[in-house]
Amino acid sequence: MDSFHEPYTRAGDDISPDAVREQVRALEDSHKAHGVQLSGRIVHVCHYLPVVPTLISHLSPAAAGVLSPPPSPPTHYGDVPTSPTNDAAQVQQPEQPSVPSRRWKFAPRYGHAAMISGIRSLSATHDQLIVGWTGDILSDSGNTSDGEQRIPSHLVSQADREALETELVGYDEDGQGNKGKLECVPVWLEDKVAHGHYEGYCKTTLWPLFHYLLWQDVATEYASADAHWVHYEQANQVFAERIASVLKPGDLVWVHDYHLLLVPKLLRSQVGEKGTDVIIGLFVHTPFPSSEVFRCLPRRKEILDGMLGANLVCFQTYSYSRHFISTCVRVCGYETTSRSATASLTANTASTLSTSSHPVSAHPDRSGSSNASENKYIGIDVQGHIVAVSHCPVGINAERVARDTLRPGIQPKLEALRTLYADKKIIVGRDKLDVVKGVLHKLRAFEKLLHDYPEWQGQVVLIQVTSPSLTDSPKLERQISELVAHINGEYGSLDFIPVHHYHQTLKKDEFYALLSVADLGVITPLRDGMNTTSMEFVIAQERTKQSPLVLSEFMGISQHMGQALQVNPWDLGDVAAAMNTGLIMSSASKAARHTALHKVVTTHTSHTWAALLVKMLLSQIDGQTTARGTPYLPKELLKDKYDSATKRLFLFDYDGTLTPIVKTPSMAVPSSDALNALTKLTSDPRNVIYIVSGRDQAFLELHLGHIKHLGMSAEHGGFIRDPANGNGNRVGYSSNAATDEEETWVNFTAQLDMEWMDEVAEIFRYYTERTTGSHIEVKKSSITWHYRASDPEWGLFQCRQCQDLLENNLAHKRPIEVLVGKKNLEVRPLAVNKGEIVKRILYLNPDAEFIFCAGDDKTDEDMFRALHGFPSDATGKIHLAPPLSVTLVDNNHGITRPDVELAIAPDAIFTTAVGPSTKRTLAGWHVTTPEEVVDHMLHLVGESSRGVTSTSGPVSDDVGGEAAKSYM
Repeated sequence: MDSFHEPYTRAGDDISPDAVREQVRALEDSHKAHGVQLSGRIVHVCHYLPVVPTLISHLSPAAAGVLSPPPSPPTHYGDVPTSPTNDAAQVQQPEQPSVPSRRWKFAPRYGHAAMISGIRSLSATHDQLIVGWTGDILSDSGNTSDGEQRIPSHLVSQADREALETELVGYDEDGQGNKGKLECVPVWLEDKVAHGHYEGYCKTTLWPLFHYLLWQDVATEYASADAHWVHYEQANQVFAERIASVLKPGDLVWVHDYHLLLVPKLLRSQVGEKGTDVIIGLFVHTPFPSSEVFRCLPRRKEILDGMLGANLVCFQTYSYSRHFISTCVRVCGYETTSRSATASLTANTASTLSTSSHPVSAHPDRSGSSNASENKYIGIDVQGHIVAVSHCPVGINAERVARDTLRPGIQPKLEALRTLYADKKIIVGRDKLDVVKGVLHKLRAFEKLLHDYPEWQGQVVLIQVTSPSLTDSPKLERQISELVAHINGEYGSLDFIPVHHYHQTLKKDEFYALLSVADLGVITPLRDGMNTTSMEFVIAQERTKQSPLVLSEFMGISQHMGQALQVNPWDLGDVAAAMNTGLIMSSASKAARHTALHKVVTTHTSHTWAALLVKMLLSQIDGQTTARGTPYLPKELLKDKYDSATKRLFLFDYDGTLTPIVKTPSMAVPSSDALNALTKLTSDPRNVIYIVSGRDQAFLELHLGHIKHLGMSAEHGGFIRDPANGNGNRVGYSSNAATDEEETWVNFTAQLDMEWMDEVAEIFRYYTERTTGSHIEVKKSSITWHYRASDPEWGLFQCRQCQDLLENNLAHKRPIEVLVGKKNLEVRPLAVNKGEIVKRILYLNPDAEFIFCAGDDKTDEDMFRALHGFPSDATGKIHLAPPLSVTLVDNNHGITRPDVELAIAPDAIFTTAVGPSTKRTLAGWHVTTPEEVVDHMLHLVGESSRGVTSTSGPVSDDVGGEAAKSYM
């Protein structure tokens, strides 16, 4: 059938955990050799601790007259089977014995076995912390039937909490000598916050949404997606504070799953300026929906910004990572970029990363070659902070599962099942009781199998085990029971029942016996991540029938198990046909498919996954973005240098620096505070102030022209109006002019060849016709193609195509440069840029002893570069030759200018980027917002901000917030 994918071979299948660990060691050695501080410790942040703590001989709440809190999530998950009980609804105690201590005893917490197994494997090479919630605190008071009772968290004394932390340090779950290498750090949450966070926001809003269901489609007591948002925020904040309390320099931090999506950003905020040194990875274990589904979430912006606080965001599959990238582009208006992480590895080692750790995209350079030592990732540009996005599938601990399938209790149960269902084909399914697991669809598909292929009536049974979920689903449970009864009534008889449904959690022996005896495994969720049951099925079948597997194509694992019979679970006929194909498959075909599946499962294990995560995170360290961040500009230091200087020079960008970015460029008017600061600064004759903007002359004159002693540069340095001196004359050099405007503004493009603009305009028109919402802006010194109103992804694609065309066919023939801005593509003369204008201003003011230069855009980096690029002679003096922006005018009058000696000292140059400290910039300092720039300006003149912003207001959280940046 067309839906059954042919077997395939994945690149990098021969990569072992040991090989990846060697590559990790090489990366760490390389980083340390380049001065990057690494502690050799990994901090894993998980929702739960991997152990269940029980307080010994604690006064029970009942005895204290305190009511028990509402029930919280069960401590045992259905991901790994636990021992059964006579009462199917009762949660079974772990099989392994508890380890008593003075105040606490511990038992392993079952669930997320693949993740925990992978984390534990890293203890061979790294010290590790697992920071996680304690879960409900239990007491062995013996007042309940199971001998344990929940106690409210606020009743746990400080002494007991401290004892728990101390005793967790020495806890060794499996006796493998991990003490000291893997330490658990508890997070304490108030019961109300814990309940609202997990059972509220996580399970009723995020979990359904990530599985393509909206919250109103899930039968819960909560009517709003925001009903428990405050608890989600509070829980994430508590986690961030707890992590910060144990973090030390050089730690690697891995945050796990959708419960903690706000933690990366909150953690950076929690540790302050040191937050730029923290290397944070975020791994999302669940699916990630398409942008059209995710944008329905009311708190979409907060969630995405929280995630983008990480250095690397990693998903299970390529498609999930692409959904995330598309969501960041479409919902937040961020742009993508290719991010390179150069590692000091051999070509073979580096190429291994590109195949085994599955970067979202690897692009060759424009010459067509690919640098094997450079690993490239798609990244999200968040105000200059580049967040890499990748994917790496989780596996299982194949060796341990293989050992478990050989447990002595399995064979008797396997023989009993064979006897019970003698001469019958056995189809096996095991799922949680959750609507996204598709149990109803599977039952309907089985019914269709019996209807469309009547030869199987009386010859095949479906054994469906439905494990209790973390939340009750009585409606779904009733629907399943009714459908099972219907099928058995329609196709069963007095001596034969086609569907055997068990709503319970199985013992390991029962579970593996069931997987081993199956003639066909059917796992068909409507949406799922890396379903571990499918991998356990393959391991269990190794020594028995090597039976085929039917998988939903909507599972993350399906992309890596192409040898399974993949189906659309919504297409009942497709699933029924796949069941029939699996049941009649020849032994040779079964063996071939099983061999290929077994190789995938045993090669890409949880140990490999964990090692690759460390490798990918280390690959994001490049010294520029993570070794240290840009420090915040102290007001007092700026004021001290300002006061001691006899002449001061100010150079400010406009959009995003003096005014916030707005959707409508014409609305970016200066605030009263900004105007007041500029007026006060220009009133001091010792100050020289310039606005260096991408705006045209008319805009700058309209909003700032009334400030008498203010200098202005328009169109990224194409035009300049020097400030008037005390006599009202301009201090710069201008050409002979016939009009007042020409006397005021110097046109640097007048001496340049501008014929190229017609050629560029023709190319821009071609792309405008093919990109709805785009338009062309023609200025006197440049021409710009804007696509801010276009579809974000299509506009970006067209922009890159246009950029390639311009650079490969025009730029090498004409004296132009092509600039990629925020939602725009600009072409301008090579001789015109903000850096040249800064050199001109400094050349005409060589006696300046203080420089404050602020900007937020890529074009402002030209200013920073110009101010940091002055060579000094043997005496330490700095000389500046006449820049092109001076000689262009002077040559017109036959004037020759000498070099000038600058009075400025390096420590009196304050290049300041507006944005986060993680922003890639040449600036020496940073402030966060335009309001802070104005506040620093006012501080210099002894005033403070009145908090009055421009009438335009801040930009919307939605798409288009960066649109106006092209005017800077």
